[in-house]
Amino acid sequence: MEGALTGSSAMDLEDGLVLQPPVEEGNGTAAPPFKEATPSPSFDLETYASGYTGRTKMERLRFIAQRAPSLRTEAFKMLLTEIKAGQDVTFYTEVLQLMADLHVPAEPKDTAWVSKVTEQSEKVFERLEVELCQHKLNSIKEKVRMGHNDLGQHHLATGNLHEALKCFIRTRDYGTTSKHAIEMSLHVIKVGVLLGNYSHVMNYVSKAEQALETPPDPSITAKLRVVTGLSQLEGGKYKAAGLKLTQMKVEVGKDNNQPVIKNIHPDDLNFSEVMAPQDVATYGGLCALATFDRQELATKVMEDTAFKQFMELVPDMRQAVEHFYHSRYAACLSLMDKVRGDLELDLHMAPHVDKLYALIRSRALVQYFTPFASVRMDLMADAFNCSLQQLQTELSQLIMKKEIKARIDSHNKIIYARHADLEVSTFHRSLLMGQQYQRQTIGLLLRLDLISHDMAIRSSNRVLGPPRGEREEEL
Repeated sequence: MEGALTGSSAMDLEDGLVLQPPVEEGNGTAAPPFKEATPSPSFDLETYASGYTGRTKMERLRFIAQRAPSLRTEAFKMLLTEIKAGQDVTFYTEVLQLMADLHVPAEPKDTAWVSKVTEQSEKVFERLEVELCQHKLNSIKEKVRMGHNDLGQHHLATGNLHEALKCFIRTRDYGTTSKHAIEMSLHVIKVGVLLGNYSHVMNYVSKAEQALETPPDPSITAKLRVVTGLSQLEGGKYKAAGLKLTQMKVEVGKDNNQPVIKNIHPDDLNFSEVMAPQDVATYGGLCALATFDRQELATKVMEDTAFKQFMELVPDMRQAVEHFYHSRYAACLSLMDKVRGDLELDLHMAPHVDKLYALIRSRALVQYFTPFASVRMDLMADAFNCSLQQLQTELSQLIMKKEIKARIDSHNKIIYARHADLEVSTFHRSLLMGQQYQRQTIGLLLRLDLISHDMAIRSSNRVLGPPRGEREEEL
């Protein structure tokens, strides 16, 4: 498998990065079965794939081919075409093996293409190595930096991600400007995302942010924010991911000491090697629905002019947010069920779909019930388009998690809000205030008594005036 480590169980790279070797298939550990998904009728594979380039495009097509039987043949066809336009022979071999495992008719292995590409790649590698050695002998830092960069791009194109990462990291020692530091960080970030090493990605996001000039480039700022949001999403930190992905404004200067804010347009992102603008809207919208309160949903999603530009690219997500905000929960959940298959075919979102959908549904149930003292469960079940038994189970779980303070009348199918006894709570607050007043009054009387007897604690290293009584007699 391309990119696997040999020798020791892990390989230490510059800057403390440790890469764990991937688990090989056929070594006694069975690969987990692929979870199949059914895309929505409006899903167009060609349009979807056109939003990505490079290795990311190939990985996404392979992911779809594994999980969508209805799109499998088309996805593999597009994938093979994309592979043959590049230089990754190992990826080509893996895809042919995957097609055989999934019983998809495949063309015979193109050994002529494999030999040709392998020979060309070896020649390019040798030439780049020789050029790099010459630049090092000449001690030209910029040439050495560019040589490492070219080697990294070559390794990335041929699928050797670990070597590409090492080459890009080495360019840091030869960079002389902030632009070089940002370029190096973005290269490392792209490879880090492909490797799934998001802790390292966040490390280089911080380095790039420190190197940003004033005013910052909106395109670079957008890239760093979406990668940060993606890293938070992969770590299950949905609130942090939503806040970062919906933050599509940047300060570009000041006018009369007032910040000048510019909206980041979807075209400014230009990050097809990692994410498409539609992904920003989808990931940000789902995380916002799952974690934002109503005020945050209004200010950061519904009314935010910058993020609305991204939301316009995904009408279904925009409508789902609007339905949720206006308490049209059945319409919102129905629309989300419609696009669920598409999300399960997304390389980064698929592992989080179940959890995010559960969080969104729970939040909808809580918001629906909050204004009422009691609610008939049959009406609530109609509003959420589910059975009474399913609703009762969900409400019971929310009550046990203390997300809803209520009790369920199972016989009459009514849920009652459990409010605190206002009379008792008011009495306890009054008692506490009385005790505080008593302590303050006793302290004040004690202080007055001490002053009247000329008793006070004074510092021994300070020169003090005569006692208060003497001062009064002199007056």
